[in-house]
Amino acid sequence: MRTIHTLRFGDMDVKEEGVIHFEHGIPAFEEEHEFVVVPYDKESPYVFLQSMKTPELAFLMTVPFIFFPDYEFSLDDAITEQLGVKEADDLMIYSLLTIPSGNIQGITANLLAPVVINKKNMNARQVVLEKTSYTTKHRLFPEGE
Repeated sequence: MRTIHTLRFGDMDVKEEGVIHFEHGIPAFEEEHEFVVVPYDKESPYVFLQSMKTPELAFLMTVPFIFFPDYEFSLDDAITEQLGVKEADDLMIYSLLTIPSGNIQGITANLLAPVVINKKNMNARQVVLEKTSYTTKHRLFPEGE
């Protein structure tokens, strides 16, 4: 058990088996290698990816299939090998979310670069997809809703 300090959640005790390891960090945050997933609340489809090292660094995420049921992609063999993936069921897939200027209705998901976590060994990577029409800004809620 480790205690981490966070800006959003205060001090938290984190079980070692709950720590997610990004071998190469996350793009633009290459020095950040350990994170924990913190649910927004019990009923919410949102979670935070909280840095174990930097108290103020937490990314809002969701499981993209909740909002985009047709979302699909394949991982190349090098990535599945790096993550130690044996079966597709070992994977947890998340999309990072952006709330533009605090406008919840304008929230977008980054479908171009999903966060892929092997829940068996907690190795993870943000994968930038190639040869796809996905972008970094897919609206969760259509305009006018």
